[in-house]
Amino acid sequence: MGGTTLFGPVMQLGFVVPDLEAAARHWVSLGVGPFYVLDRVEFAECHYQHKPVDFHMSVALAQWGAVQVELIQQRDDVPTIYTDFPLARQGGLQHLGVMVDSVDDQLKRLERAGIRSVQAGSTTAGTRFAYVDTDRLPGAHPGGMIELIERSPAIEAYFERVRRAAEGWDGARPLRGR
Repeated sequence: MGGTTLFGPVMQLGFVVPDLEAAARHWVSLGVGPFYVLDRVEFAECHYQHKPVDFHMSVALAQWGAVQVELIQQRDDVPTIYTDFPLARQGGLQHLGVMVDSVDDQLKRLERAGIRSVQAGSTTAGTRFAYVDTDRLPGAHPGGMIELIERSPAIEAYFERVRRAAEGWDGARPLRGR
């Protein structure tokens, strides 16, 4: 491929976990937090393998220096990238998140490199995203999926709130937003 990267810098480590609260407590014991918990992510639309999908997932976000830690627990058995993840039952790093100006433009660029969307959509808050199949390329491994997160004032403000809360955090109120 040469010296040109297909993605911007990683800003998020996305872990699929079997128990969101236990995983958050683990990270808190390492000094990462506080975690902002969304008990149910609301999607305006979501497609898995290019077919509409409706499922229940909870997410917790915290900041660890320059990197965001995302914990994901799918609370049903609907087929998604999370239930399809080989380490779903025990938990593990499932994806790396990068910010993009346009999910559509990035997907077109990646398709020319043979990389395709596996799951994509938008939240009811308007955040657009797409997970691409970089974990299925030759030599890849579980945890090598990339999530494209489209920049918008709303998502950037939310991520900034998470970042600010971590600055000088004293360990109080480790789980927030419930």
